Amino acid sequence: MSGWHIGVIGGSGLYGVEGIEGGEWVSVTSPWGEPSDEIFTGRLGAARVSFLPRHGRGHRISPEALNARANIDCLKRLGVTDVLAVSSVGGLTEARAPGTFSMVDQFIDRTKGRPSSFFGTGMVAHVSMADPVCPRLSALAADAAEAAGASVHRGGTYLAMEGPQFSTRAESHLYRSWGCDVIGMTAMPEAKLAREAELPYALVGMVTDYDCWREEEDAVDVAQIIAQLSANAEKARAMVVNLLRALPETREASPIDTCLDTALITAPNVRDPALLAKLDAVAGRALG
Repeated sequence: MSGWHIGVIGGSGLYGVEGIEGGEWVSVTSPWGEPSDEIFTGRLGAARVSFLPRHGRGHRISPEALNARANIDCLKRLGVTDVLAVSSVGGLTEARAPGTFSMVDQFIDRTKGRPSSFFGTGMVAHVSMADPVCPRLSALAADAAEAAGASVHRGGTYLAMEGPQFSTRAESHLYRSWGCDVIGMTAMPEAKLAREAELPYALVGMVTDYDCWREEEDAVDVAQIIAQLSANAEKARAMVVNLLRALPETREASPIDTCLDTALITAPNVRDPALLAKLDAVAGRALG
C-alpha cells in the first residue's frame, strides 16, 4: 500500500490541470529520447499529480511522431503510480455522440512503424494485454466525469489508427463492422508501454465528431473538432480535479504493479547490459 501519484497525459483540448498546489514544470531525462514536453507536477488533495501534454505545449507534435516510450518512462521516473490518459476521439456509433465521454476498455491497434515496446533482443518480455485498462482507475474516472456533468459511456473499443490523416469512408465503415466504438491516433502504443512499465492505465475518450461514416454529413475537419474541443475541455479539467479529490488516502496495490513478474523470459546470463540500463525505471523492480 502507498500513496497515489496520478500521471495525466493530456491530449487535444486538455493542456493543463487547474488547482494543483505547489506545481512546477520539471524536466525529466530519459534514455529513450525526448518526451513531448516538461512535466507539470504538484499536489491536489491527498494525491500527487504529474501532467504531461501529449502533443507538447502549443500542440506541436503530430500523432505519428510522439515518443511514447520517453513519455511513459519519464512519468515512471517521477514516481507515478497510475496513468490517466485523456484523448480526443471520433465516434463510430450513434450513441458515441460529440460531447460524450468514453471510458474505453479495449483497443485494436492499426498503427504502424511506432516503437511499441521497451523490451527487445537481449531482454525479451511478453506482457498480457488481454485486459489493457485498469478497471479501478477507469471506474474512478467515470465517476469523476459524471460529477463534472459529462455523459459517460463505461466500456468500449478504441480503434487506434496511424494518422495524421483522418479515415477514408471505407475504413470508417470497416471499423464499425469490427464493433469499434471510437477512433483515435494516440492510445497505441501508449497503453502497451504503460503496461510494460507496470503502470495501471485508463483512457478517457472525449468525442469530438462522428468520423466520416455518416454518409449524409460532411466529413470531419479540424474546424469542427476545435469547436467541440473547447466544450469538452472544461468538463475534462473538472473530471481530473474531481478524480484527484475523490481518491482514497491510501492506494491499495494493483496486480498491474507487478505484471512483469510473469512476463520476463530472457535468461539472466544472456541479458544485454546496455538494454538493462535503459530499463532501470520501467523494469528495475522486476529486474532486481
